[in-house]
Amino acid sequence: MDLDRATLARLIDHTLLRPEATPAEVTALCVEASAWGVAAVCVSPSVLPLAPGSLRAGTAVATVVGFPSGAHQPRVKVREAQAAVEQGAAEVDMVVNLGAIAAAQWVALDREIAQVKHAVDGTLLKVIVESALWDQAVLTRVCQIAEAAGADFVKTSSGFHPAGGASVEAVTTMRAAVGGRLGIKASGGIRTLAAAQAMIAAGATRLGLSATGVILAELAA
Repeated sequence: MDLDRATLARLIDHTLLRPEATPAEVTALCVEASAWGVAAVCVSPSVLPLAPGSLRAGTAVATVVGFPSGAHQPRVKVREAQAAVEQGAAEVDMVVNLGAIAAAQWVALDREIAQVKHAVDGTLLKVIVESALWDQAVLTRVCQIAEAAGADFVKTSSGFHPAGGASVEAVTTMRAAVGGRLGIKASGGIRTLAAAQAMIAAGATRLGLSATGVILAELAA
């Protein structure tokens, strides 16, 4: 796949979600994001709001909700999402209730996603499904429920689950499930240009990366 550096950068959420990340590291992340022209920075909600002027125009602020386990009460996710938007987040990446998926509690899953979307309507909602946990049929069902509940993206992984991160197979399944109607964010374990290109070829429209600089350095400007 032929991509130049600027085009690839516009598909990247430059990510720093380590819980021990320092304010200085967040500042450095924003400097890098602005220099590279990425789509968004994805940071923990505790570091919001970001300092005014820390990002160049066109780079969004994304944060996480119900992270990383998803095992939070829906009302907690709703309030966390609302607080994030109040503090400047334009995109919310929410981990869904994985136990509800495992138990095939589809109504509860739909309701949770819909409640968060309603609470932050107008904000881009990405639903993290931990794709490595599920077979193709379950992953397809989860993506279809996310679409019906109002999600804007389905996202493979938090990057913290021991089951693993993004895979080409998962992205392919997710794209087949939602067609071109939703975005697909591949995240977790993408550390090389070849891996990034493979995810895009499979249907990813956004990449969650902490190795952004290493990957972009493999491409000509």
